[in-house]
Amino acid sequence: MASNAWVILAIVLATLLGTHAGDPDITSDFIVPDGVTPNADFFTFKGLKQALRGAPMDAAFKVTKASQVEFPALMGQSVSYAVLQFAPGGINPPHTHPRSAELLLVVRGWLQVGLVDSNNTLFAQTLRTGDMFVFPRGLVHFQVNKDPKYRAVALSAFGSANAGTVSLPKTLFGSGIDEDIMAKSFKTDAQTIDMLVSAATMG
Repeated sequence: MASNAWVILAIVLATLLGTHAGDPDITSDFIVPDGVTPNADFFTFKGLKQALRGAPMDAAFKVTKASQVEFPALMGQSVSYAVLQFAPGGINPPHTHPRSAELLLVVRGWLQVGLVDSNNTLFAQTLRTGDMFVFPRGLVHFQVNKDPKYRAVALSAFGSANAGTVSLPKTLFGSGIDEDIMAKSFKTDAQTIDMLVSAATMG
């Protein structure tokens, strides 16, 4: 009898912890920011058109988001999108999304993608136009356009209105962690860390 109570308690706690890992549930159909009167325009977002059409880029990699910041109607809806544009050789460096998995669809060109699981196993794949790949929530992953001539475009869907992005290069080398700690952690010298810090703070 007591063991059943522990099993039930464990299930309840796991359920409660799981529900707080992403977006909170809302108790209304949708959330409207103060001072806004909802109409059809409130539920419409047109900010991805240029990116999907292959608008000119000013960088090797560009992301255009439709999250709750850009599209307030998404608040509480547990969904968002992003268009990823890659110049030839462009890279979306290793990063994580702490609040959501990512489902990526290549809509133009091809990409080399990969993720690293908690066992430190790399899962890499080449994706062509029309191919999809899922990056589980919280796992380190990347995308790169290895085509030397043509651009690539991908559409990413998230199960959160604010998935969050933690870029590893910027987080590790651009956050101000003491260079001596970094050098010892990476088993290298301070000069190498200084070069990495300089590169991370420039980009």
